[in-house]
Amino acid sequence: MTNNIRKRLAATAGVVTLGLGLTVNAVSAENLDEVMARRGLSQQDLLAAAKTYTPSGGRDEFIVFSSGGQSGQVIVYGVPSMRILKYVSAFTPEPWQGFGFDEESKAILESAKVDGREIQWGDTHHPAITETDGDLDGEWLFINDKSAPRIAVISLHDFETQQIVVNPIMQSEHGGAFVTPNSEYVIEAAQYPGVLGRGFAPLSEFNEKFRGAVTYWKFDREAGRIQPGQSFSLELPPYSQDLSDAGKGVSEGWSFTNSFCAERYVGGIELGRPPFEAGCSQADTDFLHVINWRKAEEVYKAGKVTMINDHPVIMMDTAIAEGLVYLIAEPKSPHGVDVSPNGEYIIVGGKLDTHGSVYSFSKIQAAIEAGKFAGTDPYGLPIIAMEDAIHVQVPLGLGPLHTQYDSRECNVFTSLYVDSQVVRWDYCEGKVLDKISIHYNIGHLVAMEGEGVNPKGKYLISLNKLAIDRFNPVGPLHPQNHQLIDISGDKMELLYDMPIPLGEPHYATAIAAEKLKPLVRYRYGTNSRTGGKHEGAVRPGQERIERDGTHVKVYMTAIRSHFTPEIVEVNEGDTVEFIVTNSERAEDETHGFAVSTYNVNLSLEPGKTATAKIVADQAGVFSFYCTEFCSALHLEMTGFLVVKPEGYQEASAEISEGTSYTQADYDKQYQTNLDTQAVIDSVVAYITGRNFKDFPEVVSLVEDAVDQLNFAAEARAKAEETAQAGDWQNATLWAGQWWQYQVKAADIGLRAKTFLDEHGAVVVE
Repeated sequence: MTNNIRKRLAATAGVVTLGLGLTVNAVSAENLDEVMARRGLSQQDLLAAAKTYTPSGGRDEFIVFSSGGQSGQVIVYGVPSMRILKYVSAFTPEPWQGFGFDEESKAILESAKVDGREIQWGDTHHPAITETDGDLDGEWLFINDKSAPRIAVISLHDFETQQIVVNPIMQSEHGGAFVTPNSEYVIEAAQYPGVLGRGFAPLSEFNEKFRGAVTYWKFDREAGRIQPGQSFSLELPPYSQDLSDAGKGVSEGWSFTNSFCAERYVGGIELGRPPFEAGCSQADTDFLHVINWRKAEEVYKAGKVTMINDHPVIMMDTAIAEGLVYLIAEPKSPHGVDVSPNGEYIIVGGKLDTHGSVYSFSKIQAAIEAGKFAGTDPYGLPIIAMEDAIHVQVPLGLGPLHTQYDSRECNVFTSLYVDSQVVRWDYCEGKVLDKISIHYNIGHLVAMEGEGVNPKGKYLISLNKLAIDRFNPVGPLHPQNHQLIDISGDKMELLYDMPIPLGEPHYATAIAAEKLKPLVRYRYGTNSRTGGKHEGAVRPGQERIERDGTHVKVYMTAIRSHFTPEIVEVNEGDTVEFIVTNSERAEDETHGFAVSTYNVNLSLEPGKTATAKIVADQAGVFSFYCTEFCSALHLEMTGFLVVKPEGYQEASAEISEGTSYTQADYDKQYQTNLDTQAVIDSVVAYITGRNFKDFPEVVSLVEDAVDQLNFAAEARAKAEETAQAGDWQNATLWAGQWWQYQVKAADIGLRAKTFLDEHGAVVVE
């Protein structure tokens, strides 16, 4: 066996050598100038490519979390490489990760029903990362669903959705999610007005019965959960509330929500009236809502609320009496209200205007303290005159939409939807600094940590609504286009076009990769949908099948390359729960679990436990198998669910053997195993002779290898026991299983050895 291993290694080395030789020849056959000429590339193209190129094994500096639009997901990709790393399902079932297919995630989607209705999609718009003192901290992510008023909570420890809350009073929302500087609350504003509590009133009573709202969801950081019982809302006029932002620094304790259709127009093309777009854009301005959420929290805690669907709502008359909400005119049809890093300035752009409007928080406070108001709106909310709140208005171009802050003081970037441009400007002095054309019709944009107190600059991403001619055509439905822009110099430079073939992304948020501390494996037996211990987790040797009437529970483990148990017998009509624990320790050794023809798929990362629940409503023999290519014997990682028809009587329990083995077969396999162990021992000596304990990744691999060798020892004992009894059939097979565990241990050991070599491990005495 040792000679065979060496021969295989030599053959592999020969192939590698041959490959290297071919690579060298290929490079020498065409130099860089020839490649540039053949592909029509310029020096500028090469510079842009070099700025985004990330070598094999390299890591990105920033991670972007983009909404996935109609996919109901979040898209995760790296900057500057623009490589998509993951889709995170929030509101939509997704089979690869088992979301909506294992019982644990089904419970999350069950909690997301709206008025008892199951909704299997979402329209995600605005992600937000938790903050500490206004600085993005990378612990949790929130994302909203516009189609139904819902907020999902995603753990950035494992990038899985762990909670969905349904707003009990709104019928739609757009202005979520936005967090306060220490993530005390997640802000969610209504979009289209409705009867609070999703009740009924005729449209003829729109102005009297319909309302907007903003909800402050209390977030418990330690639990990683929104606490609906500690959350509250404010009733607002039936303007279409849009996006929000929380104050910080000097404006901490306040929040800002803009709006459109302050005209409160109800269309009706079928009645011969002009459509909504005409009636909702007739006036020159809409309203910016300025809300003292800290004081509103005190009012809520004092019980000055009205309960609607068991949810506390501060009504407008109370908000007026307590001085909680103020209005300021803003350019019409705004989309974005963004607070400066120090909290002094609030920037708004109106899509049907040409200006960036910079409001001063100090001036707003001065007007409030002086009681200087231009009047009230039809509902009695005080209005601060624009001239008493504005710092500066800057003509930017057509269709200002959304703003992000730069690391350079007073520099911001604003998207110009109609002009298809990004403008860089100085909001302190009120002057345009630079413009760059993008492709096409930019919506939101994101700078690296551009909404926090410490913007990082360097890169900007333009989230474009149209791609048109940028990519190979794939039918009438085009991808979106995310364009990476270098903002490190005085002139912006377009670096890269990235197609997004999933939904319509709206907003994105970006964070330095070093702030993220994701798990590489779960604590053994974790329920990933709660983060806690799964009550059904078992360790190898504890596997069992339990029956309670017609309910069967299969406590199963998965490890390269088998499930235990492998054969599960039930009766037709039984409800069967497969509770499967991945017993691996090695990083990235994920297993899947699916039962043929049944609508289940589990994603089982190392240490995770998940449940597949089926009703065995048809007699037959159904294979179950691992859906992740986990090892060389992946296809052998299978088993059978035997569903016996009603009244079936077993004629014989013996299984006919496909191949018969003799003592010679056993002796050959036994010697192979001894030779393999010698190779393993040499690898073990190499690892333990280095400072492997200084490398947590290697320590985990060593633990996994030790587990495999313990399993090998158990299989060896069974092989020797059955051989002593003269059962050469099972003795040979157990010896083969012993060898399988050895191979897995050797594979892990070689991975550990390679890691030590690549990371400068040293010899220890």
